[in-house]
Amino acid sequence: MTPISLVVSDVDGTLLTKDKTLTERARSAVHRLHQAGIGFTITSSRPAIGMRFLIEPLALWLPVGPFNGSSIVDPEMRPVEQHLIPPAAAERSLKILRDYGADIWLFTTDEWLIDNPNGQYVAHERHTIRSDPTIVTDFSPYLASACKIVGASADAARLAACEKAMQEAVGSEATAVRSQTYYLDVTPPGFNKGTFVEFMAKRLGISTDAVATIGDMQNDLAMFRVSGTSIAMGNAADNVKDEATHVTGSNEQDGFAEAMEMILKRNGVG
Repeated sequence: MTPISLVVSDVDGTLLTKDKTLTERARSAVHRLHQAGIGFTITSSRPAIGMRFLIEPLALWLPVGPFNGSSIVDPEMRPVEQHLIPPAAAERSLKILRDYGADIWLFTTDEWLIDNPNGQYVAHERHTIRSDPTIVTDFSPYLASACKIVGASADAARLAACEKAMQEAVGSEATAVRSQTYYLDVTPPGFNKGTFVEFMAKRLGISTDAVATIGDMQNDLAMFRVSGTSIAMGNAADNVKDEATHVTGSNEQDGFAEAMEMILKRNGVG
């Protein structure tokens, strides 16, 4: 088996517990990767501002991939690469989300914009990304600077149907995939967590066979498909587990740390 040179991890549902905390065992596991000379970074549907709090405790030195990897920023939060949703696709996305009754959020490089401050998941997202939204009455002025558009809905089945309708409507003009059962993300076309993995492998001069990825949701499948080793969390949906080479414990059972310990052992440093 090819030794692992880089681990790329999802954040929510994977690295963090349900209450969005980083356990000591998870933090320690990442530090052991560093000590073993194994690179580590994160990619997430979160905006860059929502990943900043993990940089110091994990001693991250490699770029990270916010917005499902469609942007790449360094540990100082300076853009390395950035891509935007085409305005026409962004406008079409808003209409579809309204048709399906989802709350709409629009993320620019440094702002989270909402038009319904009483939306069911606003408080949850505020806690998750540790940032406050800006309330607007019209998204039109921001369509040309959209890094990500999110449809938030407690109706998981309806949001799954919305995902299919969105994919048909935007085609190759944007990427539409759920990052949670209650979030549908629309991001720039041609970029995803898989392209982030490929970018990082190229940057480090390694084969993607030497990359291990770990996640729990539909948007993690893109990185599973390009990495030599893929690990699904125990809390992942069955179709995500089916595409992984390994399944670990849940994010409430320190499944992330368990997986890192497996990688260390595989590399002969466990």
